[in-house]
This record gives sequence, C-alpha cells and structure tokens, in this order.
Amino acid sequence: MIVVDYEKCCWKNGSCTGCSCGSKTCANGCVEACPANAITRKKILKIDKNKCIDCGACVIACKKRALKSA
Repeated sequence: MIVVDYEKCCWKNGSCTGCSCGSKTCANGCVEACPANAITRKKILKIDKNKCIDCGACVIACKKRALKSA
C-alpha cells in the first residue's frame, strides 16, 4: 500500500506549492507516473486503494519523497 506524507507533499489546496509555477498539473509527477490511474489531484492528493497496484512508480517519481510503501 502506498501512503502520502501530506507534510512533505507539494500538492496543497488544489495546486502545486513545490515551486513558484502554481500549476494545476505536473509534467513528471506521481499522478503521471501511475500506470493504474490510481492517484488524483483535487484539493489534496488522493490514492484510490482499489486501483493501486503497489508498483512504486509514484514513489520513484515524487521529488519531495512524500510517497512511500507501507
């Protein structure tokens, strides 16, 4: 199971806070890396445990190290 450390996660209040772009999407983020489309960005990052295949692609893609396998 993949878990999110929301303190480290740069996705807050519906936008990226990891840089000054204020983007609503990321070019190479965890959502884009997920082959199962199990991660969504809304107000906060959400992982659909029913879709997640625990491949770890999102963990590798997360530059903030906010995702980990539990």
